[in-house]
Amino acid sequence: MPKRIAKRVKASNLWIRDLTSTDPNMGANLDFTSDYLRMQAPSGSLCAICKGSKMLCGKTSCPVIARASSHYKIWRSIKGLTVDGSSPPSVFVGRFGYPYVNIGPLAPNYYGDTSILDSPEQWLGRSIDEIIDYRAQLVRGMYRVNVHKPERAGRVLDRTRELALAEHYVETEMKLHKPPRRSFRVDADVQPIGPNAPLDKIEIGYIRWNRDMEKAHYDTDLKAAPATISLHEEGVPVTQIQKAFSMGSFGVERNRRLVPTRWSITAVDDIVSKVLANRTKDYPLVNHYEVYESDYLGNRFEVLLVPDAWCYEAYEAWYPRTLWNPSETHVSIVTDWEGYNSRSKYASMGGCYYAGRLAVLEHLTKVRRQAKVFILREAYPDYILPVGVWQVRENVRNAMRQPPLAYDTLGEALERVMGRLSIPLEQWLQAGYLLRHTLQQRKMTDYF
Repeated sequence: MPKRIAKRVKASNLWIRDLTSTDPNMGANLDFTSDYLRMQAPSGSLCAICKGSKMLCGKTSCPVIARASSHYKIWRSIKGLTVDGSSPPSVFVGRFGYPYVNIGPLAPNYYGDTSILDSPEQWLGRSIDEIIDYRAQLVRGMYRVNVHKPERAGRVLDRTRELALAEHYVETEMKLHKPPRRSFRVDADVQPIGPNAPLDKIEIGYIRWNRDMEKAHYDTDLKAAPATISLHEEGVPVTQIQKAFSMGSFGVERNRRLVPTRWSITAVDDIVSKVLANRTKDYPLVNHYEVYESDYLGNRFEVLLVPDAWCYEAYEAWYPRTLWNPSETHVSIVTDWEGYNSRSKYASMGGCYYAGRLAVLEHLTKVRRQAKVFILREAYPDYILPVGVWQVRENVRNAMRQPPLAYDTLGEALERVMGRLSIPLEQWLQAGYLLRHTLQQRKMTDYF
């Protein structure tokens, strides 16, 4: 579902777009030929005019060059129809053509400890170029499967599922049906990803499964949701749970299904955070108005905790010429919220809503407190490419690890938050509901 724009506001600080590089030599060292690079750019793109040197798109670095550099390295390393390397481990289940989707492993064309290539929990602090490089090194094998009849995939499914349950990187050999396509797409809807090709077969070396996931996998009477919650409580990284969840590794045996990776990410965030939200409702309220902050990858997050019953509202403000806002003059604000009893409909702002909710609830559960929560995010032009909702989860987790800024009144807390953000408070209030209601609604206790 596309993001629903709640409000568009006039950008008051276009000076930020003047802070872009104009170095004409930026792309001088990229020796591409037509054989190695076929770029698909949106119609009407400025790419052909800019050529990565003038930054006409308003971003602070060129997403085309960033992707092409990493792709070129991996294309040169692939010889023939065999990919030999260590999977991080990593798997992928596509969503296009559902219920007939492509599944398969991801692996680089070299051996060694490759776990960093698909471990978002370890990426905080890495540059966007490093993250693009991690993604681009993984060659994706694709095998067509009916999600309702996964057993027909045979050995390919079995080996791919084993990778999803692995505790460490696994030696992997993929036999491809044809060479990977030497092309890449410049599109805000597509995360950085390496080459892909149809898969004939896969062989894996020694593998050790995660003990907790192995136990959940073999418990064929345990439903998928309780299995997911149990694994989170045991400290299994969320991204590992999501991979196994996507491969249909959990649940009652007759009901197990493959789940597209994009859906499994949000499903796991939602399942775990709903349980944590119900737990926090039994905890006492936070003692002060608390503010937590994080800046990473061109995103600024301000998290505000209010001493009140559990509620949650998330905001995203996309500056002109950023990923989800093609406007050159206006900032787009997207927002969603839920009350004490959670929500029954999918959030229009997508997986970011659930990733942020999980991160802040992990903190509230840890400190055994309850609060009304607001997450305000500003995405700036230097966030040049979408890297996944893990960025929201890890940014908010990073914020919650910092010492809180405590205030006695909501006004003082908001003054701090607005001092860190560029968009005025009035614009946030007009875009959303819960924050405006919190400021306007009086409580009976106010009169005591």
